Amino acid sequence: MDEKSRILIIDDEEVVLDSCIQILDGSGHLVQTAPDGATGLKLMDEFKPDLVFIDLKMPGMPGMEVLEKITELDTTIVTVVITGFATVGSAVEAMKKGAYDFLPKPFTPEEYRLITRRSLERRKLVLETIALRREKEMMREQFASIVSHELKAPLGAVQQNLFALEFELTDTLDDAQKEKMQRLKTRIDDMLKLINSWLRVISVDINKLKESFTQISVRLPISKALENVESLATRKNIEIVISIKDTLSPIQGDELSLSEAFVNILGNAIKYSRDGSKVTLLAEEDGNEIVISIRDSGIGISPDDLSHIFDGFYRGRGSEMAGGHGIGLAVSRQIVDAHNGSIAVESELGKGSTFVIRLPAAKPETDPGSAFEPVGMAKS
Repeated sequence: MDEKSRILIIDDEEVVLDSCIQILDGSGHLVQTAPDGATGLKLMDEFKPDLVFIDLKMPGMPGMEVLEKITELDTTIVTVVITGFATVGSAVEAMKKGAYDFLPKPFTPEEYRLITRRSLERRKLVLETIALRREKEMMREQFASIVSHELKAPLGAVQQNLFALEFELTDTLDDAQKEKMQRLKTRIDDMLKLINSWLRVISVDINKLKESFTQISVRLPISKALENVESLATRKNIEIVISIKDTLSPIQGDELSLSEAFVNILGNAIKYSRDGSKVTLLAEEDGNEIVISIRDSGIGISPDDLSHIFDGFYRGRGSEMAGGHGIGLAVSRQIVDAHNGSIAVESELGKGSTFVIRLPAAKPETDPGSAFEPVGMAKS
């Protein structure tokens, strides 16, 4: 924002315009006026105001319509409606259309200065927030580049040379040397996995993800996730019991990323469950939401850990039995957030956990898909 704030006043009463200019005289602000909504909107692109005062009752274009158009042009511009016919209803409607505040006529110079100062502070905070978000995004991209090129590439080269060296020395290494070589390979592999985890947690671009959204059946990502975890469930002799309602509405989303979110949660449910137990997946419709519940009867989560499990790189008690870097649930939450959904968990130590994902249902455009029978899974 410029050092001098720009204020636009749109009102059909000349006495109001003159009064506002007089009140702001000497404040250091740049002020423009317009006698009607159409003229005010024409000034928007040229004057680029930080704050706009809009009279609700004007000839021609109504103030509410002007307010809506300004919000469409730039949501960061602070708007204040002024009118001599102030009612609670009109104030609420103006706020819904994007107005920051409401100033009834007649107003005193001090009231006008106060609301002007407060509105410009609001504008400054909004712009600072946007700048901080951009800075954070730039730092995220720079960090991803550093991690990828400065750490991952050299480690990958070391790993490749170790493979070649091991092959060349196969007939000359004794058992102790082979064990040392294996430890080196394992540690480098662990480092690369950790770096990939860092990259994954910082590379979920919500805006780009939303660009790929289409109308899909939630059955599709669930089916892919079940296929992905099937071998793990088989190794632990865990039965996955599936219950999916036949008439689920479709959702607006990305099949691949949702599948990843379900894999992370199902994978954890299996990893932390006792061999020979069950994991239950239920998908149903609740009002305007599709609700997916994943329940296990495993070791559970302690109350101290429960509020942190969606934090990146957090590993709670008992996590040593499952391995990993504490990334899966953080990524899952990012994906669910991108779909305008929510994810929550209830758990009790020794009795298991239940993860609940809620996704907004979409109005059906096409057949959302038919039922599926994942190989090797039990369906209730």
